[in-house]
Amino acid sequence: MSDLKILAVDDSPTMRRIIVNTLKKAGYEDVIEASDGKDALAKLKVEEVGMVITDWNMPEMDGLTFVTNLRSTPKYAKMPILMVTTRSVKDDIVEALKAGVNNYIVKPFTPATLKQKIDEVLAG
Repeated sequence: MSDLKILAVDDSPTMRRIIVNTLKKAGYEDVIEASDGKDALAKLKVEEVGMVITDWNMPEMDGLTFVTNLRSTPKYAKMPILMVTTRSVKDDIVEALKAGVNNYIVKPFTPATLKQKIDEVLAG
């Protein structure tokens, strides 16, 4: 079992539950949740997190703005970030990668895909 703490950011409680359950099945027990980028930034101030999984389309602060915020903060400049979103257009994927995400999954996804992408991101 991994002791990596993961922050799951998605405005959909159902999607957060799917991500959390999938992570737990993959051996990642320590998962905290946030409902949007603003909520996630607040949680990062009080939690030591080793990886972020974020949606793109969210109210308050979208995933791309959140990722840009993280990457501009030295403490989080190298943090592994996986984006999980319905946006599948190549230009969106390129934009997310330029903003600093390490990898990208298009919803819907399988638990195996999520685990594989996490392993890839953590392997660097």
